[in-house]
Amino acid sequence: MKVLFFTKEFPPYVYGGAGVHVEYLADELKELMNVTVRSFGDQKVTTDNLNITGFLGNHERFETTDKKLKTVFNTLQTNLHMNADEIDADVVHCHTWYAQFAGIMAKLCYGKPLVITTHSLEPLRPWKREQLGRGYDASSWIEKTAIEMADAIIAVSEETKTDVLTHFNVSEDKIKVIYNGINLQQYQCTPEKTTLEKFNIDISKPYVLFVGRITRQKGIIHLVNAIKHIHKDTQIVLCAGAPDTEAIAKEMQESVAAVKQTRDNVFWIEEMLPKDEIIQLYSHATVFCCPSIYEPFGIINIEAMACKTAVVASAVGGIKEVVLPNETGILIEVKQQDTAPFEPVNPEKFAQDIADGINKVVNDNELRNKMEIASRKRVEDFFDWKAIAKQTENLYKSIL
Repeated sequence: MKVLFFTKEFPPYVYGGAGVHVEYLADELKELMNVTVRSFGDQKVTTDNLNITGFLGNHERFETTDKKLKTVFNTLQTNLHMNADEIDADVVHCHTWYAQFAGIMAKLCYGKPLVITTHSLEPLRPWKREQLGRGYDASSWIEKTAIEMADAIIAVSEETKTDVLTHFNVSEDKIKVIYNGINLQQYQCTPEKTTLEKFNIDISKPYVLFVGRITRQKGIIHLVNAIKHIHKDTQIVLCAGAPDTEAIAKEMQESVAAVKQTRDNVFWIEEMLPKDEIIQLYSHATVFCCPSIYEPFGIINIEAMACKTAVVASAVGGIKEVVLPNETGILIEVKQQDTAPFEPVNPEKFAQDIADGINKVVNDNELRNKMEIASRKRVEDFFDWKAIAKQTENLYKSIL
């Protein structure tokens, strides 16, 4: 069997969970079939059963285009370039709206069965209009078209499956829930501490860790607002970069600067760290915090759990299927607005509750130790990429 992945992200250009997903799924699937990846970038790699080609497109024509629309136009042109070479795969598999137009064209022009993995859904990310302007209407149309014409849809959680059925005209029998996974050999608790030393994090004191992009979706501003309620001797490590917009970047800078005026143990790491350094941060964190306001799955939670770290996370989306309350972590209930942008109705209470959860885990050694052991076991039992690759192969076979 041959499968072709269309994706925006692929190493070395990975900035979010979808890119992590594609990287590891491709690596496992190559043991079962021939895998070709066409991604945004300049990659050119050929190994046994895995061929990777990057596409930069020719975007000079858009230099004078409105900044927000330029992203959409560049994306569509790159998607067309991805289809220029003949496609001989049995199945085309798309990841995120950035690559879905390529999948649409492959199905229409080459007659290839189309699989869509729903890493997130545009109707539930209204803040994307801040980034794309009217281009958000285009991204929403592309996503709707691709999902509704797909031969099979992979939802990364049961909650995401429900969201797909709510927002799109698709038959339930086309949707298969297949969770994200983790490389259990790579993501393990490590005694190495060089990364902590590099950033002057005090190894002798507890710290709460955040890893993720600076977006409305990831809720990092709510964690920053919670810092004033977190015990003074608990360090705050924010491994956060790639802001969606200049506005949210400025808001983040101002918020962090404000809390730094009252405490000197807040560390903001703005660079995208390599995996081995992230694993060090996970391994020595007292607690990992995921304050997302929308999260179809939340792969960062299983990364932390694999490194034996307790999690405090918002009870939204697929997180509720990953983190077991009071067993592998603490889930923070959040009453959200019924309509876009789905922010907490009471942001201050949400921030206070986040802090309370963090303080509880930091202060209760017995509870935390139990959570650390249970976290690793849960990941081993349910989120192994090898099993997930096999489920994906079976889905491909079911539509051929």
